[in-house]
Amino acid sequence: MMHAGMPLSWAEGLCCSMLLMAIWAILARLPVLSEASNRVENSSPLAIWITRLLSSQLLLLSLKLLMVGLFFLVIICGLYGTPLPQQNLATELTWNIWWAGLIVSVFFLGSGWCAICPWDTIASYLTRLNILGASDNSTRLNLAVPGVLRSVWPALLMLLLLSWLELGYGITADPYATALLAMLMLIITTTSHALFERKAFCRYFCPVGRTIGFYSQLAPVALRPVDPQVCSRCETLECYRGSEQVEPCPTGLLMKNLKENSYCTSCTNCVRSCPTANISWKLRPLSQEARQDARPRHDEAWFVIALLALALLHGLTMMPIWEQQLQQLSAWLGESGLLLWGFTILLATTLLLVASLYAAAIAVTMKLCRQRIGFKKLFIDMAFMLLPLAFGYHIAHNLTHLWRENSWSWLLHPFGLPTQALPSMSRVMPTMGSGEAGLFILQSGFMLFGFCMSLLILRHRAARLASHDSNRRGFSLLPLALFALLITILQLWLLTQPMMMRF
Repeated sequence: MMHAGMPLSWAEGLCCSMLLMAIWAILARLPVLSEASNRVENSSPLAIWITRLLSSQLLLLSLKLLMVGLFFLVIICGLYGTPLPQQNLATELTWNIWWAGLIVSVFFLGSGWCAICPWDTIASYLTRLNILGASDNSTRLNLAVPGVLRSVWPALLMLLLLSWLELGYGITADPYATALLAMLMLIITTTSHALFERKAFCRYFCPVGRTIGFYSQLAPVALRPVDPQVCSRCETLECYRGSEQVEPCPTGLLMKNLKENSYCTSCTNCVRSCPTANISWKLRPLSQEARQDARPRHDEAWFVIALLALALLHGLTMMPIWEQQLQQLSAWLGESGLLLWGFTILLATTLLLVASLYAAAIAVTMKLCRQRIGFKKLFIDMAFMLLPLAFGYHIAHNLTHLWRENSWSWLLHPFGLPTQALPSMSRVMPTMGSGEAGLFILQSGFMLFGFCMSLLILRHRAARLASHDSNRRGFSLLPLALFALLITILQLWLLTQPMMMRF
């Protein structure tokens, strides 16, 4: 079943606006950075009160148990419910509601999902027999994570595998397979918790957590010290080591040095363990962290590149031309059935093409720079300009699924309705296909946000690399600005194309 895309006139208007933004980014002088621009404003009394509320053990426990209940409901419905994906809670809740809503939630809550993740909640109970707080009843070995795994490469490999299962194997249209995947992720989480110190799965292995973590660099909220001077004088470091009642930071973060949301799980252990109550949620400008604070590493840069490529892949796989190319490639390979080898080759090609175009833009930018900046340093440092490009399109694409593919009938019967009941249900519970203008407005807003934030990150990071030349204009940024414009035009084109329904 096909559904229409965004009107071409909308995309043309967006392209004109983005072209003007790109011209400004190239011609305007680079911003002058100061130490004050890197600081987050002090928390207001209201923010401190909200922090205390959100770190309440009762509230956290209630939300965790709710998520655990929904998690087990997904497994039960997937294993024993109808195989029709549009009528089964397992597929509808997992792929249409949770995954779409999860990315949108980053815009408001940062990595808030990680605080109530059911995988971590169940695994923590199984390995510590305790959901909240410290516990002596531990079955963990607390082994150090091997050096080869102390990066986000494992999470990147798991993200690629998850995308392969979702788009290649078609797990999104299979309630039974969705339930099996949920159980497999729980087994991996529990095994990691049992073997390694702290929560190695959350920091190094979880594809969902790392995706949220990097996207949360764009978020306007962050857990930070109320008074940085108090943290700098602290010697007990309860935020890192924990206390008798509260576990240590699960990902090994020290609040006085914290400048990035990437590995923060928003668990608020630091809030509850701090003896001076000096940690609070703070508001900050959008994308401030990606613009100025983040200090990326090589593995993190490749994770961001993969996020952008996989976001594009989600759109490409819904187009009829993708299916045609996949059929032709698989026929040439002599493959039949699920066509997994053909899909794997096209997935790898998409990743390689995006990475190559970005590398080419970096190489030309390096030649245009007046000062000597190594290719590797420029490649890593500028990678975070790709984050908002991936984030904006990721949300815009997911809104299509949420808006058009959800029948909502699973709310009345999560295991699936009898076939004869479907016609009447379609009249009682209409889909969200009406009000298409609302969908296009939201998609346009997120696409503009992504492109604008990408240019701001590009200009601020260029200014930091050329801090001695405050009068320098952004002409040398032309290749990267064109790359961002090219990717965004491709994303807009995908949004305007008729696409195939997953369900």
